[in-house]
Amino acid sequence: MPIPCDQKVIRIGRRVSVPQYVLGIDTSAYTTSVAVVDGIRVCFDERRVLPVPLGQRGLRSSDAVYSHVRYLPALYQAWCNTQGIEARSLAAVAVSTRPRPQPDSYLPSFAAGEGFGKVIAESLDIPLFKTSHQEGHIRAGLFSAAQDFDVPFHVLHVSGGTTELLRVIPEQAGHWDILVVGGSDDLYAGQFIDRVGVRLGLPFPAGAELEKLAMASEHPVRFNQSPPRSRDGKMWISFSGMASAAERAIDNGDVPADIARGVEWAVAHALFRLLKAALPPGPVLVVGGVAANQTIRQYLSQQLVPEKGWTVSFGSPSLSRDNAVGVAWIGWDQWSAP
Repeated sequence: MPIPCDQKVIRIGRRVSVPQYVLGIDTSAYTTSVAVVDGIRVCFDERRVLPVPLGQRGLRSSDAVYSHVRYLPALYQAWCNTQGIEARSLAAVAVSTRPRPQPDSYLPSFAAGEGFGKVIAESLDIPLFKTSHQEGHIRAGLFSAAQDFDVPFHVLHVSGGTTELLRVIPEQAGHWDILVVGGSDDLYAGQFIDRVGVRLGLPFPAGAELEKLAMASEHPVRFNQSPPRSRDGKMWISFSGMASAAERAIDNGDVPADIARGVEWAVAHALFRLLKAALPPGPVLVVGGVAANQTIRQYLSQQLVPEKGWTVSFGSPSLSRDNAVGVAWIGWDQWSAP
């Protein structure tokens, strides 16, 4: 359901202006998202997970783009219908146009959101701000965790499309310089979870259902894992070996709930080892869909404690998953900058 936003009247001197909102759009590999912020709060947050046939581990790019094109008008209209708010109250539009802020980063699904955002911005004669999906995750995490870093900090971005440890350097409003300092060099954590989940008969993406299945575990399966490795000045972990071991456990008839819990623990421990190997103790923000998993959140919070110099922050589970809230906040940051 849409999150309502009270209509506010902003008084400037003797003039009364209409409320100002920034619309965010994110069209990731498996979620269509539209969000609106007003500089204080999230006024609207609506998403549609793209349908993936049972047993499959993904979508063709053309099918993803088609679903985004179908869903975007309805989500935008839902915003316009919220408490009778008119589209012309928008001050700006922000859209994610690529997965990461890197020159070679590309995914066709983001073209759907970019085109839709451009049409809205040009029809209303308002600014269009472009960002990346990864930066949207970071900004959503900062907002949700009530963090406002104005000095360099580290982010662990863990999802189906990314497992990266990042050094984030603030530059100007809505912009960071982002450097990769480590991550996974084969499967991503989310791919590991999805591969095992689909083999267990769960729908794709499998993270939420695998977490539910794991709750019934009594004797979790333990998966061996190799230690982090240094290469090119960065630290790397691997999930492919554990994924193969989990699939063998499925073939051997192990209890599905125990396999699911074992996968959660394996991911949590691998991420913990990556952080310990790559960074000195300090603040770390954990974002991405995998960060919504409660077992992983609890494990990292218990291991990386303030007494040892660590400060680990998470966004809410809802804002850890793919969303346009962070994109909207980046748009607000840039639009409202002096």
